[in-house]
Amino acid sequence: MPASSVAVLKCWMNGSQVKVFGKAVQTVARVSEALWLDPSEKGLALRSVNSCHSTYGYVLFSPVFFQHYQWSASATVTDNDIPLNLNCKLAIKSILPIFRCLTSLERNVEKCRIFTRSDKCKVVFQFFCRHGLKRTHNVSFEESQPLKTLLEKNMCTNLLMINPRLLTEAIVLLTSNQEDVTFAVTPGNFCLKNSSEESLDLTSSVYSEMFFGPEEFDFFQVGFDTEITFCFKELKGILTFSEAIHAPISIYFDLPGKPVILSIDDMLLEANFILATLSDYPSKASSPQSLCLSQARRSDWTLSSAKASKSRNSQAPESISRTAAKRLFPKDPSKSSSTVETKRASVNGDDISEVPETVVSDTEAGPGSSHPTKD
Repeated sequence: MPASSVAVLKCWMNGSQVKVFGKAVQTVARVSEALWLDPSEKGLALRSVNSCHSTYGYVLFSPVFFQHYQWSASATVTDNDIPLNLNCKLAIKSILPIFRCLTSLERNVEKCRIFTRSDKCKVVFQFFCRHGLKRTHNVSFEESQPLKTLLEKNMCTNLLMINPRLLTEAIVLLTSNQEDVTFAVTPGNFCLKNSSEESLDLTSSVYSEMFFGPEEFDFFQVGFDTEITFCFKELKGILTFSEAIHAPISIYFDLPGKPVILSIDDMLLEANFILATLSDYPSKASSPQSLCLSQARRSDWTLSSAKASKSRNSQAPESISRTAAKRLFPKDPSKSSSTVETKRASVNGDDISEVPETVVSDTEAGPGSSHPTKD
């Protein structure tokens, strides 16, 4: 076997680009305690998956996003001469403080340089600031192959595209400490609510609903009536990121129990966050598609459901249906469909796996991919 060369990453950014890159780091940090730096010919990707494999997120920066981007794989991997990517797994607690104060970085940093020292397992972040100041951060990384998904987002029946500002204004009405959020759609309506009524924790005194008409969306395609429930924290994170780069957010989903994909497509970057959803009892036998790398359950959601069940009593909670002002449209409560008792989707090992770059689906096709436009 020939001697191997060292994989290399070198890129440069200006102050405004540093702010966008830092916002991406903060968004991915909501998913897990670890982050993968995954450079390739498509650009530099930030990847993360949570410990119970129910949430996967990545942001891919195109080479044209950077002022300078240079990447080379290890030249020597096997006798078949298959190149290896640079595998950098970083601890979030090590990299997040570097990009904590983004406004200050944008104002004071003239140039940021990121490069690797693979011989010492280090990623170096250098900030060239005003008045000739230079800050250098050496972050140790672990050699670990990044995780990738094979989900085909374009195969989803339902697709919504909307200005993130509208959803951000709507979720302000939801309680900040809630864990889940529910989307209910019909071909003529979209409803966002804090939980399904039957699974609502009775210690909560407010049940909120916000309604949108199809005209509020840049693109509105609903194949059948659907109601999905998923983690609220990741939704807030990608909405904040989408607002920061002034790009619309696309939502791909099918039946309850199958993953929902929150996606941003731009000329300079692409972001996808794939979240497991609740599965209702009628679909229990259908082995729904879910996000995982092993047979581990998403314990935090299971415990949350158990806690809600123990607190159930005969007294019904006060229910307040709210209609957001301006762009949100009220809906007759008597026409709202009844919800069914839910449980967390069972996880299997089929949807996220360690795979070579050549078999990654169009979910990771790269920035600038086409997306539907409103008629």
